[in-house]
Amino acid sequence: MSETKFKKLIAEKKLICPQCKQPIKTFDKFIEMTSSIWDGAGDSNHQVSGSKVTLICANSPCTWTERTEYWENYIQN
Repeated sequence: MSETKFKKLIAEKKLICPQCKQPIKTFDKFIEMTSSIWDGAGDSNHQVSGSKVTLICANSPCTWTERTEYWENYIQN
């Protein structure tokens, strides 16, 4: 998932804090994990195997935060 799509999930309040059950307000240190990179003969390819992010609830007084690659578990439709 791209960082843009992740920002959209935050804006649409679809990520829910497991502690206070309120929408997660922010995140930090988003990275896409690389599966493989190929570069040769004028052609290149970058395959991503997922992403990792630090989720931050930021709803007072909740102080929940978690660094995870399993952020999909916090999506609520």
